Amino acid sequence: MTATASAPEEPYYDLGSFHRSTDTPSAQAQLWFDRGMVWAYAFNHEESIRCFERALTHDPDLAIARWGIAYAVGPNYNKAWDAFDPKDLAESLARARDELELAAHGRANDVERGLIAALATRFPTDDLAAGHARYADAMATLAAENPHDVDVQALGADAAMNVSAWALWDTRTGEPAPGSRVVAATRLLEAALATEEGRRHPGVLHLYLHAMEMSARPEVALPAANLLRGLVPDAGHLQHMPSHIDVLCGDYRSSIDSNTAAVQADRRFVEREGPLNFYSLYRAHDLHFVVYSAMFEGRYQTAVDAADELAAQLTPDLLSIESPPMADWLEAFVPLRVHVLIRFGRWEDLLAHPLPEDPDLYCTTTATVHYGRGIAYAATGRVAEALAERDALHAAYAAIPDSRYLFNNTSRDILAVAVEMLDGEIAYRDGRFDEAFEHLRRAVELDDALPYDEPWGWMQPTRHAYGALLLEQGRVQEAAAVYAADLGLDDTLSRCCQHPGNVWALHGYHECLTRLGRDEEAAAVAGRLHAAAARADVPITASCACRLDTTDIDGCCGSA
Repeated sequence: MTATASAPEEPYYDLGSFHRSTDTPSAQAQLWFDRGMVWAYAFNHEESIRCFERALTHDPDLAIARWGIAYAVGPNYNKAWDAFDPKDLAESLARARDELELAAHGRANDVERGLIAALATRFPTDDLAAGHARYADAMATLAAENPHDVDVQALGADAAMNVSAWALWDTRTGEPAPGSRVVAATRLLEAALATEEGRRHPGVLHLYLHAMEMSARPEVALPAANLLRGLVPDAGHLQHMPSHIDVLCGDYRSSIDSNTAAVQADRRFVEREGPLNFYSLYRAHDLHFVVYSAMFEGRYQTAVDAADELAAQLTPDLLSIESPPMADWLEAFVPLRVHVLIRFGRWEDLLAHPLPEDPDLYCTTTATVHYGRGIAYAATGRVAEALAERDALHAAYAAIPDSRYLFNNTSRDILAVAVEMLDGEIAYRDGRFDEAFEHLRRAVELDDALPYDEPWGWMQPTRHAYGALLLEQGRVQEAAAVYAADLGLDDTLSRCCQHPGNVWALHGYHECLTRLGRDEEAAAVAGRLHAAAARADVPITASCACRLDTTDIDGCCGSA
């Protein structure tokens, strides 16, 4: 890879120095092809297609640009075939097949012809799912034939990962999931990362983070994450991607920083392209990550500001787009503020939170607001009002269609956790402690069982409330085990369900150790707790604001 020599025709995004040589006589065709490749590696497929189309205006016979369009219009790691609505599917298949047919008659070298032929297997007329395996097989052969071509290695790994996207590893065992080709993918990527070119390649770095995040050792991808930071300044998704590893390693501050940079890049993209496009999903994802990471850091203002910015983006105009069905993809992001207010115990703000004017379009939001109000009423001892909100939650929950998602989880699966949490909080404040803890344990089970996602589908770990209320009842030994699991201090939980170094569980665990007389362990945890609490912008007095009998950092009794 070398920097593109030609100056751009017009102001454009800063996409770093990626370059893949073609035999085009047009410097502008080469420039736009390079840009298309970067955007494809950055999962901004609409912009990638526009760039490849611009390349063709300068060199209509550039076959690899037509390959690029077909590649970008097809499925990807975040958009499998089953995520295409019927209109989108028909149009995408037709476009891909047409472009590949034209590419077969265009100008191309041997490697490019290999890429074109391999990609054609991805769009069969009989079985689209089988096309994933056929394409992966074809790309594995091409990668073996071209071991020093970093793009071919990256594309080979991408094809292998898409055979079982988001199901690469069995998170319970740490072994590859059945049918996964993640071992083959990581071999290609790690071989590329052993080269200087591979360590500067946006596709290799991006894919390696996805390949390792579900594994039992996501920390091995930290060097790749650090190499990706700032590599492509105006590609928001690439600025964001290191945070997938950061949060798994308990580095919530770096996650906030990476996503803040991503949000700034996203704003530049919106200024140029507007908000009504599929990339809105990725813009939402970046702000979602800021909220999630800031909550773990105890940074209320950062979390609530990001939640509000995200909700403001998700307008009725955007959510009303039918193809692709944007409400199904995006509406569940709207009520993140509710989770922030619960995390920080802003009970009166929750009670004042308005319901959506359109409960059908904003169905997940409606259910979440009722959940938040119910928690606020329960935490403030108003059980009768909490019960009314629980009934409203059940009614709203029933109205949510199965097609409504928050990335890898359905809204219904996520809000099933809310139902158990609210039942537990109500029973607890009504003095029915055994029943309360039964509901909270069920919430924990549902939380743990959610399909892998980052951020996790449920925004505040259920163990934080469970542990806090166990402590309030003096069940210290049980609470200690709950916090140790959440922090990843034992092997109770899958790696992806652990939240290392988070200030809330550290507080609870330190209190448990102190009360159990495990003074040496408490002293060891105290240093980590003080460092974590110093980054918070609110006092940390319990692992969950639902606990009324709180303690300060030093373990002295305090009040909520």
